[in-house]
Amino acid sequence: MTNELLSLLSGEVLEEDVELTLAELCRACRVSAEQVFELVEEGVVEPEGRDLAHWRFRGISLRRVHCALRLERDLGVNAAGAALVLDLLDELDAMRARLDRLGGG
Repeated sequence: MTNELLSLLSGEVLEEDVELTLAELCRACRVSAEQVFELVEEGVVEPEGRDLAHWRFRGISLRRVHCALRLERDLGVNAAGAALVLDLLDELDAMRARLDRLGGG
């Protein structure tokens, strides 16, 4: 991965068609593969691909891993708690989007 791509991946906005390998996700988030495995087990991120060698992560995974790490660092939340928080934030975003579409936002 080039430094330019790594720099791009550190931003908040990523295209949905961006795919990262496990190694690229680890490098971009500065985490170990074991930390990513734990986040996968808890549902924070969901890899595509049948086995570890073929795992690919969508661009949104980068944001979710960063958020989970912040929750852990700042609030002492474990991976399971981070998964719950991220799911609730996703639901909140979906509700706000629905309200905006209905003209109530």
